[in-house]
Amino acid sequence: MFCPTPPTPPSWPRADALTGSAYLVPTIAPRSPPALRLPSPRAPIATKPEPVRISPPPGAARPPVPAPAMRPLSGAEADALLARSDSAGRRRRSSPVQSASPRPPVLGACPRRQSSFRDDVGHAASETYLVTRLTFRLLQYLGLGYRWMSQLLALTIYAILLMPGFLQVGYYYFFSSQVRRSIVYGDQPRNRLDLYIPKYINRPCPVVAFVTGGAWIIGYKAWGALLGRRLAERGIIVACIDYRNFPQGTIGDMVSDASQGISYVCNNIASYGGDPNQIYLMGQSAGAHISACALMEQAVKESRGEPISWSVTQIKVYFGLSGGYNIHRLVDHFHERGLSRSIFLSIMEGEESLSRYSPEMVVKESSSQTIALLPLIVLMHGTEDYSIPSSASQSFADILQQTGAQAKLLLYEGKTHTDIFLQDPLRGGRDPLVEDILSIIHADDEITQEKIAVSPTPRRLVFEWQLQLARRISPF
Repeated sequence: MFCPTPPTPPSWPRADALTGSAYLVPTIAPRSPPALRLPSPRAPIATKPEPVRISPPPGAARPPVPAPAMRPLSGAEADALLARSDSAGRRRRSSPVQSASPRPPVLGACPRRQSSFRDDVGHAASETYLVTRLTFRLLQYLGLGYRWMSQLLALTIYAILLMPGFLQVGYYYFFSSQVRRSIVYGDQPRNRLDLYIPKYINRPCPVVAFVTGGAWIIGYKAWGALLGRRLAERGIIVACIDYRNFPQGTIGDMVSDASQGISYVCNNIASYGGDPNQIYLMGQSAGAHISACALMEQAVKESRGEPISWSVTQIKVYFGLSGGYNIHRLVDHFHERGLSRSIFLSIMEGEESLSRYSPEMVVKESSSQTIALLPLIVLMHGTEDYSIPSSASQSFADILQQTGAQAKLLLYEGKTHTDIFLQDPLRGGRDPLVEDILSIIHADDEITQEKIAVSPTPRRLVFEWQLQLARRISPF
């Protein structure tokens, strides 16, 4: 049977043009290649039958092969591909790389502090900025009325009059090799403490863990630099503990920070040349209240058998300087002095928490086992203290003695809130506060008492007329 010649594709030359003769092309049945099946959760992919392919004769030019068509990805396939790419990128980015930051130093013998002048100046600038920020925060919470503007003016003049002494103490704080600044004791940003170490250490030294004051709002560890210097000159290590202030934290956070700082001192002070069997706890103003709360809270936990990180029995003596220990009686007093009742109650976590954070009330409600754990408590107060009246220490001492605790009250006649802690140490000579602390710490060491008695007295840092005028202008 005769088969007609199929039409020649446009791109192919006719065979008879090439060979001079006609040829017959048989009919080729179309064949479809096996379909590629890809999983698709949405809709199946429609496949089209391929056209009939006719092979050219030998020697004929081949047409260009078209690129394979790209099938669009379904939504689920695109998401899976992106997830695999993202996880691979993360694995590449999270490859182990050694950190360039230095590791924290290992506790051991205290090395001499080595730092450049540029580092010290930078640290001083950052500390100054922090102090300024804390001051403006206090003014923000107290308001800027006429009364507080006058108080701010008085505080400014007060600081200018005592500036010669502050500059000398500041130089000692930032540049002395005897000061170890900002030692980390916890996870919070303010969990830092400063150590003031005697110049010569021949044997383990007594240690004073000191919590500074600051109206629960502007407390800062550097406020204890003057006391730290005076006691370090007498062979005592001083650890000034910093803590969160309001509004960064409330009284519960402050007590927790102080307790954690005390724990660090009890467990690590031997690495700095301190005697872990001669640790003394001290606080001034708001710091006296916070440290007393920490002491009572720890005594209650220990008497109940709860887990503790430091023991009250490790504290030989507690010194409370110009503190308030019954917060119920101080709410109205502080309100009259300018610290708003609402702000103060916010600091103390509400009126319902006043008893919990009043050491005097806690002592009244404590068991005999708790009272038996308390160390000797020495309360110090000036009789002309108007920031916190001396009756606060008198009342606390009476309650302690009534419950069977060891308590001693030292009143400084005619002294104000800042006389004992600032003006007297800046005056030079024999400092009543320092002398009383030393007499109690070295009560059983007559040789050391004799050495202290003949040791040179500290020199004056501020003229007497400046101290007298500052005392009259002081807003405290």
